Amino acid sequence: MQAAAVAAMAVHTILTASPPSPLLSPSIFTSLSHPEPSLHSSFQGISLKFPRQSLAVAASSKKSLSVVAATKKAVAVLKGNSTVEGVVTLTQEDDGPTNVNVRVTGLTPGLHGFHLHEYGDTTNGCISTGAHFNPNNMTHGAPEDKIRHAGDLGNIVANADGVAEATIVDSQIPLSGPNAVIGRALVVHELEDDLGKGGHELSLTTGNAGGRLACGKYNKWKLNIVLSSLVYFPNGFVDSF
Repeated sequence: MQAAAVAAMAVHTILTASPPSPLLSPSIFTSLSHPEPSLHSSFQGISLKFPRQSLAVAASSKKSLSVVAATKKAVAVLKGNSTVEGVVTLTQEDDGPTNVNVRVTGLTPGLHGFHLHEYGDTTNGCISTGAHFNPNNMTHGAPEDKIRHAGDLGNIVANADGVAEATIVDSQIPLSGPNAVIGRALVVHELEDDLGKGGHELSLTTGNAGGRLACGKYNKWKLNIVLSSLVYFPNGFVDSF
């Protein structure tokens, strides 16, 4: 809902900034002839993108803008005291699930626990990121379990070269709202996460995933808004771009 509200505000900014006649300014038509043009509103970090298509509009035509999609994006760079490092990109369209794109290098081959931790604090290395993010006060589990920490993202798998690449889709780590990832950190662990089912004394808290090899925090996200415009001509013809 927050992304939709910001998107609506951005649309309002464009509409109120447009001259009354013609409703679409010449500068917009000039930009439409170039690949992937963008307009920037007064909202910091928002990019308003129009699909490319040439269009001629009579001065008496009318326009209506609507939000097609609002995509949030955040990037964390993972580093630690070891040779392990990586980049994790989160994207979320509107209020849908979050896509987590992971690439980590320098790992030993095999499975490694991968979690969102409570604090984006790396002043004392990865240890200061706190426990798994757990706003619902659950025990540790697998990503597909009903009973799990919100930050339980399972394992990533490193190949023989020590490289782990994965795409995770999860609904409990949004980029905005009270349970947002902003201000928190992702951590890759030394050992395999037993997903709360290993019977170890740490299984239901950490998955017995061992030490913290690398971590990275999320400080902010960027919102990209894609708009669709309908142009109404006096003869009733409707076009869009």
